[in-house]
Amino acid sequence: MSVRIKNLTKTYGDQVVLDNVSFEVGKSEILGFLGPNGAGKTTTMKIITGALFPDSGEVVVSGFDVFNNVTEVKKRVGYLAEHNPLYSDMYIKEFLLFIAGVYGIDDKNAKVKELIELTGLTKEQNKKINQLSKGYKQRVGLAQVLLNDPEVLILDEPTTGLDPNQLKEIRALIKSTGKDKTVIFSTHIMQEVQALCDRVIILNDGKIVVDDRIESLGDNVVTKTKSVFVQFDEIFDIDDLMKLDTIKAANAIEAGIIKLDGDDDYMMRKEIFSFAKTNDYTILSMFKEDIDVENIFSKLTH
Repeated sequence: MSVRIKNLTKTYGDQVVLDNVSFEVGKSEILGFLGPNGAGKTTTMKIITGALFPDSGEVVVSGFDVFNNVTEVKKRVGYLAEHNPLYSDMYIKEFLLFIAGVYGIDDKNAKVKELIELTGLTKEQNKKINQLSKGYKQRVGLAQVLLNDPEVLILDEPTTGLDPNQLKEIRALIKSTGKDKTVIFSTHIMQEVQALCDRVIILNDGKIVVDDRIESLGDNVVTKTKSVFVQFDEIFDIDDLMKLDTIKAANAIEAGIIKLDGDDDYMMRKEIFSFAKTNDYTILSMFKEDIDVENIFSKLTH
C-alpha cells in the first residue's frame, strides 16, 4: 500500500479532531476524501504529508514511517493545499524552474517544459501568476506538485471556485496523473467524486462513517425504506394511496408531487400503475429516489 494509516488520533485542547482513524490507499487508486467542514479531512492530509503530527497513531507512506522518516516521505508526496500558495509576482515558467531547483532536479528545463505541456500552460507560460484566472493558478499548483514525480498526490479541494470548463479540464488532469500514482483529494463537489474516484471515505466528527468503492457505496448505507415520487393529472385524497398494500407512507411535497414510501420500489410502482388505471388517472411523472453520493453524504453527516 502507498499510504497506510492506523489508529490516528489528533486533538486540539478538548476538541477531538481525529478519533482512531484507520485506512489504506493503494497505487493507481483515486480516493475521494469527504466530510463536512471540521470533520478532520485537512488535518489528516497534513499529517500524511508530515506537515502536522498527531497525538498517536501510525502513518506509512511508500514504506516510510512519516514520524521517523519525514524527509523521505516529503520526497514522495506532492501536496496541493486548499489555498494554493504561489509566488504571484513570478512568471509561470520562472516559478516552476525555481521550484525545480529547490527539488534539485537535474534537467529542470526539460521537466518544466514537460509539465507546462501536461497541465495546459503552454500559451500562458510567459505570464505572471497574478495575471492568471483561478483555473490557471490551479494548473500551476498541480504542475508544481508534480515536478518531483511524487508517488502520492494529496489534493485539498483542488477544484473549488472553478467554472464548468475549468472543472472539466482539471478533472481530466487529475484522472490522467492518477493512473500510476496514489491520489487522495478532498472536495465538496459530489459530481467530482462520482466522476473521478475509485473509492470514497466520508469523515464525520473525526470518525470514518463510510469507506467503500463507488460502485457499491449505497449498498450498506441506504435504509430499507424506498421512496417513489409520483404526479397525477388530478387531485384526490392521498389517503386513497395508503390503501395499497405496498405503501407505508404518503406525503404531498411540491408541485403536485406525492412522495410514497415502502419496502419494494418495483412493487410500489407496479401497484401505482394499477391504481391509476383503475381510477382512470393519468400519471404525469414517476421516479424512484436516486441514491447518489450527495444523498449518502447528507444521510450520514446531518
